Amino acid sequence: MPAEQNKAVLRRIYEEVFNKGNLAVVDEVVAADWVYHGAGGMELKGPAGFKEFVKTYRAAFPGLHLAEEDMVAEGEKVAHRITFRGTNTGEFMGMPPTGKQITVGVATISHFVGGREAETWQFADTASMYEQLGVAPPMGQPKK
Repeated sequence: MPAEQNKAVLRRIYEEVFNKGNLAVVDEVVAADWVYHGAGGMELKGPAGFKEFVKTYRAAFPGLHLAEEDMVAEGEKVAHRITFRGTNTGEFMGMPPTGKQITVGVATISHFVGGREAETWQFADTASMYEQLGVAPPMGQPKK
């Protein structure tokens, strides 16, 4: 059942990689040619890009927690929705820490090849995130 296995990989990414910071797991679950498509045209590539993404968020929100809300899988694709919670105690996207807590909804579609995440399309409520942080979004980001 590849769909169920792919869902298990994502749960492992939430728990072990994001929530616990175990970056070694990335090499086991992310394809060598992985591509991330994010807000504002952000694109990351390969396990190194995945690790940098995680490091950026864990440095800005050291106690961050991703919680699964919904997950639906069919074949090689998984649609999943999570809630990201954390307190901004580190620099984030060039901004000094605010000390504020945030709760942000994120929806993602992941494509798997051979049991590894190969491509990710992510949609996050960045307007709400910046509002909760009490800062203006960077240029080019839509305002709420």
